[in-house]
Amino acid sequence: MSSLILASGSPRRKLLLEWAEIKFDIVVSDTDESYPSSMPVNEVPVFIAKQKALAVQMIASKSEIYKSHTCIIAADTVVVLDNNIIGKPSDREDAINTLGKLSGKTHKVITGVCLLHENKMEQFSETTIVEFHELTNSQTEYYVDHYKPYDKAGAYAIQEWIGVIGIKSIQGDFYNVMGLPVSKLVQKIKQLGIH
Repeated sequence: MSSLILASGSPRRKLLLEWAEIKFDIVVSDTDESYPSSMPVNEVPVFIAKQKALAVQMIASKSEIYKSHTCIIAADTVVVLDNNIIGKPSDREDAINTLGKLSGKTHKVITGVCLLHENKMEQFSETTIVEFHELTNSQTEYYVDHYKPYDKAGAYAIQEWIGVIGIKSIQGDFYNVMGLPVSKLVQKIKQLGIH
């Protein structure tokens, strides 16, 4: 069985792979998450995931622990509202404003995944449609102050309080909104004969 490396420090991606009962190591590299301004928004998360995978491949290739048969899994998740990417909030005010923009509206959550295995690259993305109820100012302020969603695209986590009380509907993979389309990923890993 080949080794698997998760190229992410995200506790949510780690948890999802653990739930899938997949054995893996975590190797993280600081990666430039910028992208060409002309790039279509649906291509951005796959582009960034590829950069993350290549950066970790460089680290792994210099390690005696990981051989060439190691498979690297990298992912990036973006929230898209009105064809604009909403990133991670910079501070409290930004997080509250972001949730205000999502309030009462439908947005997309797109996760791009890149698998690197034996010099082969597999890339795919998954899109989930999320609709929020109208959120009050007190709800958004309470959530930001108690859950501090500064490391989350769109300033929220679906599995936290705001998701429980605020989300009206979801079309697609719930776990994709958490940061990893784990079911689709497991199928791809099996296709590659890794797990």
